[in-house]
Amino acid sequence: MQRPLVGLKAANVVRETTAGVTLLAIALPLNIGYAQIAGLPPTAGLYALVLPAVVYALTVSSRQVVASPDAAAAALVASSIGGLAAAGSADYLTLAFAQAILCGVMFALLAWFKLGFLANFLSKPILVGFVGGLALDILVSQVAKMLGVKIDSGGEFVDKVVDLAANLDTMSGWSVLISGLAVVILVAGKRIARGVPWALIVLIGATIAVVVADLEDAGVGVLGRVDAGPPTFTWPVIEWSMWLALVPSAMALTMVTTAEGLLVSRSYGEKRGYATDPNRDLFAFGMGNLAAGASGGFAVGSSTSRTAAMDQSGSRTQLPALVTAAGTLLLLLFGTALLQDIPSPAIGAIVAVAIIPLLGVAEFASLWRVDRVEFSVGAVCFLVTLLIGSIAGIVVAFVLALINLAQRAASPAIDVLAEDGSPTDSLLDEAPPGSVTAPGVIVIRLAAPLFFANGAVFGDAVKRAVTGAHEVRHLVVDMEAVTDIDVTGAEAFESTKTWLDERGVVLAFSRVRPEVRARLSHLGLLTNERTFATNRAATAALAHIETSTESKE
Repeated sequence: MQRPLVGLKAANVVRETTAGVTLLAIALPLNIGYAQIAGLPPTAGLYALVLPAVVYALTVSSRQVVASPDAAAAALVASSIGGLAAAGSADYLTLAFAQAILCGVMFALLAWFKLGFLANFLSKPILVGFVGGLALDILVSQVAKMLGVKIDSGGEFVDKVVDLAANLDTMSGWSVLISGLAVVILVAGKRIARGVPWALIVLIGATIAVVVADLEDAGVGVLGRVDAGPPTFTWPVIEWSMWLALVPSAMALTMVTTAEGLLVSRSYGEKRGYATDPNRDLFAFGMGNLAAGASGGFAVGSSTSRTAAMDQSGSRTQLPALVTAAGTLLLLLFGTALLQDIPSPAIGAIVAVAIIPLLGVAEFASLWRVDRVEFSVGAVCFLVTLLIGSIAGIVVAFVLALINLAQRAASPAIDVLAEDGSPTDSLLDEAPPGSVTAPGVIVIRLAAPLFFANGAVFGDAVKRAVTGAHEVRHLVVDMEAVTDIDVTGAEAFESTKTWLDERGVVLAFSRVRPEVRARLSHLGLLTNERTFATNRAATAALAHIETSTESKE
C-alpha cells in the first residue's frame, strides 16, 4: 500500500508548504460561497477544509487531486435537501451531514466491489449538460447577490429568474459597484498573474471598504456572524424515511464525483508520471465524506480548478491540503470575527466567476460542430437539470447513457470479409454485398460480444449474407472481437445454426479466444464444428473441400 504523502522530500517541503498557503487563499472564499449556495452556514464550508481534507490526503493514491465541496455539489445539496427541510434550519443542516455520510458509504462500496467503471456511463455530453444546468441555476442566485436583490435562492430556476426581474428596482448601487470591481479584478488578475490569490485580495479589499465606509447601513449585505471553534464530532439522528429520501441525491453526488474525480486523478498521474489506483481514490473520497458528515461539513468531491492551481504552483504531493487544514483550523479558532463583514456581493462575484466555465459554452459549441446527436443529448440533460431539477437531471443522464449504449450495442459492425489474393495478409477487409470470401465460403465477422441486444441482429445479417450470395456451402464466423456470449445471444445463435443446417450450410469458427471457446462449448454452440486459427486457414481448407467436391462431380 502506498505510504501517505508520497513524493514529499526535504528538497520540496518549502515549495509544498508555499503551495499550501496559496491553496488556503483560494479555498477560503470559495468554500464560504459554496456553503451559501448549499444553504448552509459558512462554517460548513470551512469545516470541509479540515478533517475531510486531512483524511482524504492521507488515504488517496493521487498526489495532487484536491478534495473539497464544489459548485455542482453545493447546488445538488441545495436542490435535494431544499424540498425536505427549510434552508438554514437545524433539520436542514442535519440532512446535509447525513447526505455526506451516505456519499461516504457509497464511495466505500464502489471501492470495495471495484465498481468505479459505472461512472463511465456518464459520457462527456451528459456531464457537460448536467453540470452546466446546475451552474446556470447557481449563477442566477449569485447575480442577485451581486446586484443586492433579495430572492428565494432555494426556489426553482424560472421562479428565481422571475423574482430577480421583478425586484430589479430594489438593486443596490453600492452592491453593483463592489461586485463589478470584483469581477474586473478577478478576470483581469487571472490574465496578468495566475498565481496570485485574487479572490482573497477581493474579499479583503471589499471587506475593508465595507467597514471603513459603513456600507452595511447603505444596504450592502454582509456574511454576518460566523461561529468560532474547531469542528466537533457529530452524528445525524434522523428517521429512516429521511435516510431513504436522501439516497437518490447521494447517488447523484457520488456518481458525478466518481466520473470527474477519477478522470482528474488519472490525467494528472499520467501527466506527472506517477501511478494512481482508482479504487483507492474512491475509498479516499468515501473516508473524506464520512469525515465531513461526522464533523459538520458537507459532501466533498474533487476540485478541478484547485488541482490545476496546485499543479501550476509546482506541488506534487498532498502536503498543501494539510497546510490548508491547519490554516483553516487557526482561522476557526482565532479569526472568525474577521469574516462577519465580508460583503455578499463580493462572495457572489467570486463564485460567479468560478462557475462561468462550468456552463460548458465551449464544450457545447464543440459538440455542435462534431456531432449534433451528442449535442442534443447534452442539451436535453442541461434543460432537464435546469428546469426540473438535479435528481431528474441525473436520472435522465443515466437513461440517455443506457439508450446510447443499447443503440450502439444493438448495431455492431458485422462484415463479410474479402480475400485479396495475398497469402501474407489477414482477411480483414469488408467485401461488397452479395460476395463470398472464397468459392462456396463466407467469412463473417462480428465486432462485438454476442448478447441479448444484438443476437437477433447478427442472425439477420448471417441470413442476408447467405441468401444474397451464390451457392454458399460453408459459413465461418470470425470470433476475434467476440469477448463474451450471454444466454439470450446463445439462443439467437442456436436459431441461426438451425437455419443454416436446413439449407445445407456448414458452420465453422475462426480466431476463437480460449475463454470464448469454453463458453461456446458450455452453451452447446460448439459441438462438432471445425475451428481455425486464422481466417486464411479456414478459407484455404474449406475452399479445398469445395474444389474436391466439384472435381468428383
